[in-house]
Amino acid sequence: MVVSCATAWPRGLVDSAKAPATRAGRSHLAACPEFLLTRHHVARLSEGVTELAEQAGNDSDSEDLRDDDRAELQEVDPDPPQISYSGTDFDVEGLVRRHDRGDIIVPSFGNDDPGIETAGFQREFVWKRSQMDRFIESLLLGYPIPGIFLVQQQDRRYLVLDGQQRIKTLSLFYNGSINGREFALQNVAARFQGLTYQTFSPEQRRTLDNTFIQATIVKTDGTRESLDGVYQIFERLNSGGTQLTPHEIRVALYAGEFIKFLTALNENPAWRALYGPPSPRLRDQEIVLRFIALYVSPGSYKRPLKKYLNDFVGAHRRLNELDAELIEKRFDRAAQLVLEEAGRSAIRGRGRQLNAALTEALLVGLARRLDAGSEPTAAEVSRAIDALLNEPDLDYVTTRATADEESVRMRLALATRAFSRI
Repeated sequence: MVVSCATAWPRGLVDSAKAPATRAGRSHLAACPEFLLTRHHVARLSEGVTELAEQAGNDSDSEDLRDDDRAELQEVDPDPPQISYSGTDFDVEGLVRRHDRGDIIVPSFGNDDPGIETAGFQREFVWKRSQMDRFIESLLLGYPIPGIFLVQQQDRRYLVLDGQQRIKTLSLFYNGSINGREFALQNVAARFQGLTYQTFSPEQRRTLDNTFIQATIVKTDGTRESLDGVYQIFERLNSGGTQLTPHEIRVALYAGEFIKFLTALNENPAWRALYGPPSPRLRDQEIVLRFIALYVSPGSYKRPLKKYLNDFVGAHRRLNELDAELIEKRFDRAAQLVLEEAGRSAIRGRGRQLNAALTEALLVGLARRLDAGSEPTAAEVSRAIDALLNEPDLDYVTTRATADEESVRMRLALATRAFSRI
């Protein structure tokens, strides 16, 4: 079933299991002029984009983990799954050989290769040159080094869950170059300085080739349960270097059609003008996910938030049982209506930093209002937002204990009521 311009779900929410299944598409908007940007809205978008440079520093949307990121990472899953794993040792030469031919994969962050069940875990290569040199030196000296964690897929390939820096360093050293320049050891003892793998003595080469690195191998069959187990493991390993946020792990682990759809929604022009510059840590994309999940299936929400979102994405990984076209239409129009009159300040409440809890409530409440069939004006939406921001209970449920079931229920109810009055 493809939803036409005039078709809307009944007022209220439809549970995801009952929603008609469709594929994501963008062409439907061209056939629905009432959902395209108005001339006034285009002007408002331009104004919003102009404001981005001025206000970008106000949202603290940096690479650093924020307090809410840490709180979400630390929230305990009440029923973590069991996993199966085994240990093995790889000699360094064999490890590099497997990596270079694609049997051991260091996935790139955000990779959506459908052949990779858990693609995208790793962020960019971050080791400094001195760290790379000293790692090679440690192997030559026989020093102990940390093991690596791999995920074994059904196709028998291994994905690097932890150990990206070590494996990449070894591959670069064996292949003799880094960033287009010869990879010769520098930050090492005098007897190793200037050496490359190709200029090693036979003894040095054998020493490196035959050094064993311990690997812990976790198996996944691609099911939600096994992926949840891998998520739990990675979250516990996610403590050094540049830590990933819960949503970055989620995007990596559940790569597929839903993540592609989510990525496309996050590029919506009205949403971009509301939010500001793209988040380097995908916080904007997580808010879009929260909108979708709470719009489609609010009744299943319970803490922890990260598990609720993981379960939702896992259940709809291939966009199954979701009306993607209607979700896109509701999200697009809700963002336009907020932007046109209320503007960027609407999703920032009384502060200058974007409030994720308030944003999801506004978007879900407006989507529910649009489900009723008639469309409010932007001016009516702006007045409803002003009334909502003056609700005595709103501040608590959008700034404190925001992941509590009662807080989520209350803020969605307040927003739904505010927009139902217009």
